[in-house]
Order: sequence, then C-alpha cells, then structure tokens
Amino acid sequence: MNDTIDPITLAVLTGRMEQIADEMDATLFRAAFNPIIAEAHDASHGLYHADTGDTLVQGKSGLPIFVGVMAFAVKAVIDKAAEVGDLIEGDTYIFNDAHLGGTHLSDMRLVRPYFRDGELFCYLASVGHWHDVGGAVPGNYNPSATEAFQEAFVLPPVKLIRGGEMQQDIVDILVRNTRIPQSAMGDLNGQLGALDLGQKRLDELLDDYGVATVKMALDALGDRADALMRGELATLPDGRWEAVDYLDNDGITDKALPIKVALEIQGDQMSLDFDGTAPVTAGPVNIALPTAVATAYVAIKHIFPDLPANAGVMRSVDVRVPQGSLLAAEFPAPVGGYTETILRMIDVIFSAAAQATPERVVANAYGTINALSIAGKRANGQSWVMFSFYGGGHGGSIEGDGLNHGNAPISTATIPPMEILEATYPVMFRVWALRPDSAGAGQHRGGLGATYEIELLEEKADVFLFGERGRFSPNGVAGGEGGAMNVFKFEQSDGWNEPPLVSKMLGIKLKKGQAVRLQTPGGGGYGPPRKRIAAAVARDVALGYLTPEKATEFYGSAWAEVSS
Repeated sequence: MNDTIDPITLAVLTGRMEQIADEMDATLFRAAFNPIIAEAHDASHGLYHADTGDTLVQGKSGLPIFVGVMAFAVKAVIDKAAEVGDLIEGDTYIFNDAHLGGTHLSDMRLVRPYFRDGELFCYLASVGHWHDVGGAVPGNYNPSATEAFQEAFVLPPVKLIRGGEMQQDIVDILVRNTRIPQSAMGDLNGQLGALDLGQKRLDELLDDYGVATVKMALDALGDRADALMRGELATLPDGRWEAVDYLDNDGITDKALPIKVALEIQGDQMSLDFDGTAPVTAGPVNIALPTAVATAYVAIKHIFPDLPANAGVMRSVDVRVPQGSLLAAEFPAPVGGYTETILRMIDVIFSAAAQATPERVVANAYGTINALSIAGKRANGQSWVMFSFYGGGHGGSIEGDGLNHGNAPISTATIPPMEILEATYPVMFRVWALRPDSAGAGQHRGGLGATYEIELLEEKADVFLFGERGRFSPNGVAGGEGGAMNVFKFEQSDGWNEPPLVSKMLGIKLKKGQAVRLQTPGGGGYGPPRKRIAAAVARDVALGYLTPEKATEFYGSAWAEVSS
C-alpha cells in the first residue's frame, strides 16, 4: 500500500477528484437534448490513468457499467495515439466502436488527454447514450441484427478536436448518420462542455496541490481499493459455487441461451469462470470482452458496496471468459442488446454468491430494460423517435423486500417520467401502474413489476421491442421464489397480439389509437415464503400488491386471520 500521503490530505483530494467527476455528470445531464441522458442519466464521466487507461475516479451519478468499460475505451485511444504518434495537447477523440470500448454502438465516447506543464497527466472521458446513430431501426436496438452494421454506423477512434481545432468533417459525418441531428448536436456539445469543465477543475486542483501530491493520492486510492477488496474476500469461506440462467433467445432463433458461472474463493482471491456459456450468436445478445469484465465489476460492487469505484478493486479478481462465447464476441458480431446479457451475467453471479454468502446478496431483479422504440413522422414531416426503457421489481434481501418499479441494477439511471415522454412525443400512457402478483414470494418478497400501456396519437408509427425474461423468471435466493415473467402485447385491427419470440419483435405497425402494453417482471424473493410475517402479507393484499387468491397460494391462509 502507498503510505507516502497522509490520510487527511488523501481524504480531501479524494473528495475533490470525485467532485470533478460528479460536476461533469451534472453538466451533461443538464445540457443533453435527449431524455435518455437528461432524464435517465445513461452517461458517465471520470478520470483515467495516463498509461493503462484504468479508472481512477468516476462520477457517482453515472452508470456503474461504465467504470470498467471506459477503461477499455481510454486504452483504445491510448493504443491509437501510440500507433499514429500524434497525440498533442488540445486533442479530443470520439468513437462508438463497442468491440473496442464496450457496451453498444449507441454509447458515444469522448476521450481527452489532460496535459500539465507539457506532460500527459491523465485522461478525461465522457460517454453518453445518443438517441439514434443510424442503423436499420430508429433507436438502434435492432432485435434482428446479425452484424454490427445493421445496428448503427460504426466510428473507430478518431480526432474530433485536433490541437484545439474542431474537425468539422467529423461533425458532419456524425450529423449525417442520425435521424435526429439536433439531438445529436445537443448531446455532443453537452459532452464537450463536461470535458471542458473537468479540465478546468483539474487545473484548479493541481494549482492547489501540485502534480506530485495528486499522483500520490491516485496511486494510494488504487492500492487501498485493492487492500479493501482482499480484506472482504478473506472473511468469506473458501469454495466453489456454480449457477446457470438463460436468455430467451437471440432474436433470430427461438433457442434458450445458457449463461453459466463458477465462482471460486481461495483466501483473498476470487475467480469468476464463465465456461459453459453459449457460443456467439447470430442475433444481437452478444457482448464484447470489455463489457463482460466490466459487468463482473458491477456485480462485485453490489456484493461489496463499500468498495471505492476504481480499478484497484479488480486486482484480486480473475474473470475468465471462454473464447468464442457470446460474452467475448468479436467484430462485426452484433452487440446492440448488450443490456439484456449483462443483466443475466449479474443474475448468475448473484445466484452463485448467494450460496457462499447469502446475507450479502439480493435476489434477481427483473432482468430486462425492455428497450421499446416507437417512431414515425409528425404531420409537418419531422421525424420523431421515442426510445426508452422501463422499470420492474428488484430482488428481496436479508434486509427487506425488493424495490417496486425500480431501474435495472446495471445503473443508477432513472426511468424517464411519463410526463416528459408524453410532452416530448405523440403518445399517451393509458396505464402506468404497479403490476399486482408480480413479486417473487419470499420471507422478504421481491419488488413489483409495472404495467405500461402506450397509445399512439399520430397517424402511424413503427415499433420494435428488445426485451428478455419472457420465458425464464427472475430467480429467488435462499429459498425465495421467482418473480413473474415479462409480457408484451401490441394492438392491431384484430385485437391484441404477442410476439412469436416472446420478448423481441421488429416491424410492428401501429395506427392512431392503437397501443402497446408491457407487463414487466417482478423481482425474486429472499428466504422461504412461509416465513413471511402474516401481517406483511395482509398489508400487501390491502395495498393491492397481492390478490387474496395469490396471497393464500404463496403464503398460506394465516394472513386472512390477521387482516380480519
């Protein structure tokens, strides 16, 4: 451990650096044009190591999945700059290539080297989910894509700003490859503003403390994160525990896809081995290796919530991903639905960890973002794209019931409010409500899923859905039961219809007055249902969370005596 900086100075500098990243987050959230960033906070900012790209500090309001993947994104820029040999002060790179930087092509990454007195000190980076970046379908979650080119346009790391001069030809390419250029320009300028602020705040920090002291603090943060993680692991029993779960299908072939993990602890070391996971698929549920490693980090942060958010956490963790698996897809394999796959990765890690340390683990959350796109043209000919994601139930834990209608555990994002969506797009929500009987039963039940019914107000629109958990329910742990599965329906002239592949469909045509309906999964339960306090069951019935019939089926009849 680095002991060359005193604890008080380290604490002060830690707060200052975290504040820099937090201010960058806030700057983009307030400036972005599209609700996925502005309202849902699908973005992140941080400081990254000058040589390795490792995460040094990340903002607390951004998505945790970006802690790991942005290290790969910054490393891709480091490698590109080393190859070309033209990195200078004032440069800013931009790219969305998911096989280099992780996640998917909708996430636009800006990476800026930060120089101090002519020497490279670190990198600043911003990533945000742009509303549309070309491809075959508005919003880019193409459930039938068989290669990356069908998902969005692919931009490798290129210089957006060269020595302080904006490269207008790159901006022109970006604007030409989107259905909503005004949104893209707004988001781009918001990200540049966040980087500008981060650079200014770093200048102020180094003016106050000097390069040597701040470098010592960054080294100490990584060393201490490593020591804390090893200390946590040393308190757990040695052993090996396995878990497996499934994706419904890949959007092309209706075949379940296993994701399997073996979690092993030996002393202060942990390994996560995903041998036995399905091979690369034709459809877009693959993820690139950087995304898989980052997902393992997110799961670990959930299990050990007191650990700091930097790369030191992963020094004692060995993530083994088999070559050729859908967790290590290579370009140009489609990866647009990465969210569904990383959620299942987190689920299996939790299920394995629950066998070793159930008190640290929550049951499976609802396990799908339900990427739903409704798009068309207004009466004046202007294109509109309503792409959003939707909430569901979180898992129960040793501390209590799961959260009702929460967002996915891959993020600290929020679900865009109904009022914002209705004000921005020509739609009306007929229903936005909790889904009764959807929570997994348990001593501590899971959270409830939700029901959304969305009616089209324009003359016509195209719709697609990219979801999961239509065939495999979110699992309970420690004896808890699974939550309700995902249900999607769409209205046509012959009534309500369901997708042949259950959770994925492209090419739905809506007419004015027709609607789509999502009933999202509930979270898994924690502990045996018959250990649940009767009064808690009666309260759920009184609140409408449970019907009397399901209450008796799940928990027995004692609740009725309490309620009477």
